[in-house]
Amino acid sequence: MQRVWNLVLALVVSATVVAQLVLLVSGGQDVNTTTAAAPVPLAMKLLRFFSYFTVQSNLLVLAAAISLVIRPDRDGPVWRVLRLDALLGIAVTGVVFATLLSGLVHPSGIGIWINAGFHQFSPVWTLLGWLLLGPRPRIDGRTIRWAFVWPVAWLAYTMVHGAMTGWYPYPFLNADTLGYGQVSITVAVILVAALATAFAFLAVDRRLPPSR
Repeated sequence: MQRVWNLVLALVVSATVVAQLVLLVSGGQDVNTTTAAAPVPLAMKLLRFFSYFTVQSNLLVLAAAISLVIRPDRDGPVWRVLRLDALLGIAVTGVVFATLLSGLVHPSGIGIWINAGFHQFSPVWTLLGWLLLGPRPRIDGRTIRWAFVWPVAWLAYTMVHGAMTGWYPYPFLNADTLGYGQVSITVAVILVAALATAFAFLAVDRRLPPSR
């Protein structure tokens, strides 16, 4: 069951990423974009695409899913960090999209399905699979500490890239319009919420029965 569940997840996320890349290369819509932007070269489009937290989270989910298809009882310190980053990232992606971004994007055509793959199917299927199938236990304090290296690094890259280019992947991080004070408060709230979520995952990981 573990293999089948993660195989479905890997196939859907792969198809979503590939479909979005094909759409970008052909001059189509990036479903992650919330505001109209001036046309940019393809290389810049691709850089921006891979700069979205949503996309990086889905790629982590894809890597973790493939590893569990190959070996359902996967474990190890590095893998634990990868798995927790995938869970945290995709949980944040789903919640932030539903609460802050869903009304700002207006996909059409195949973009509707791409949007659903990134922001709805992947979060629900990933978290439900973890709750039902594990593997567990796989979360501890050390794993949580290392798991926050990636989101902190992403935030640092995003703010530096935005200051240099004027492009921010999400409107609530746009320091040019909101100011660094407001953005700092938003970032702090998101990090605290993510940390609380990580410890909630730890509690659930300890309480649910170990995977067979």
